[in-house]
Amino acid sequence: MVNDTCGHLAGDEMLKLIAHLLKTIVRRNDLLARLGGDEFGLLLENCSIEKATQMTQKICSSIKDFRFVWEDKIFNTGCSIGIAAITEDTQSVQNIMSTIDASCYIAKDKGRNQIHISSSNDTETVRHQGEMQWVSEIRKALEDERFLLYRQIIMPADTLSSKNQHFEILLRMQDSQGNIIPPGAFLPAAERYSLMADLDRWVIRSTFKWLASQLKNQQKIDFCSINLSGHSIGDKQLYQFIMEQQLAYDINPRIICFEVTESAAVTHLEQAVHFIKQLREHGFLFALDDFGTGMSSFAYLKNLPVDFVKIDGSFVKDIVDDPIDRAMVKSINEIGHIMGLKTIAEYVENDDIQQELIHMEVDYLQGYGIAQPEPCDNSQDSR
Repeated sequence: MVNDTCGHLAGDEMLKLIAHLLKTIVRRNDLLARLGGDEFGLLLENCSIEKATQMTQKICSSIKDFRFVWEDKIFNTGCSIGIAAITEDTQSVQNIMSTIDASCYIAKDKGRNQIHISSSNDTETVRHQGEMQWVSEIRKALEDERFLLYRQIIMPADTLSSKNQHFEILLRMQDSQGNIIPPGAFLPAAERYSLMADLDRWVIRSTFKWLASQLKNQQKIDFCSINLSGHSIGDKQLYQFIMEQQLAYDINPRIICFEVTESAAVTHLEQAVHFIKQLREHGFLFALDDFGTGMSSFAYLKNLPVDFVKIDGSFVKDIVDDPIDRAMVKSINEIGHIMGLKTIAEYVENDDIQQELIHMEVDYLQGYGIAQPEPCDNSQDSR
């Protein structure tokens, strides 16, 4: 904020003042260093966790009370602190730095101006370390072109046939050994550490390129669904990026259906409505994914200009045995139709579920009982 408001000269001056403040608190033999950006490291020799906690509490309080003044502007400051003990079980410098980094992120998540102490049975630190390893792997995979496009068929319920070209694009990652990694393993880390916008752009560009090759080979495609994250909905540059890709690959917007989750749309409601309206004016379609999980689903549905409603799979998978889930699916389907929307049911895992949905007159079916995801042809070339 200081850099953006007053320039980097002011930011550098603030860092110097913070460093001086820290030096007045730490002991003579402690090692204080700036690691980079606005991150500092403190190595406390012959110091117990208890004493380290006392010192960092003083640091946290002093920085919180500090006010940085630049010309006519006053800035409040704060910090997040992670603590880890170096013991005989510490494996390496890299290991302890990774632990500290994860511990500091946990302190940030707690609401800033917090301290988190990692321990051997600290599941939070272990989870964060795992996520941060995925962050590094995702970035490397983007650089090395190790993402793949998969597709899963979406069947019209009234004409079940494997020849229909309705499908959803799915993302997979290859590790350095060539093993396929499912999205559930790496997407949570991508969402937590703001990498979803990069992945969404990769998927959009790669899908458009792959579709162009399919259409060139006279393949008939009715519509292709592409998922967009909540991060992308709030990205003001994404609209322009999509239009540039559509022009570059000469894709008919009517065959592209962007899927946004109900939770993401509601969280960014104003941006979502504006974003959807912008692209629908050019002919793109939209689906509201995971519908039914929100507290005020139907109220929001009235305000979101979408073409499809995708019924959340948590209701669909048990409709044969659970009357409440059956009633939920039936209600969403009927209200969707009243509003002039097409409905899609996820998690169609077997024939019994399929027949129940057909009886309800749901428009489209998707799930392992219809078709499993498969690699897109030439997806390697589309990256």
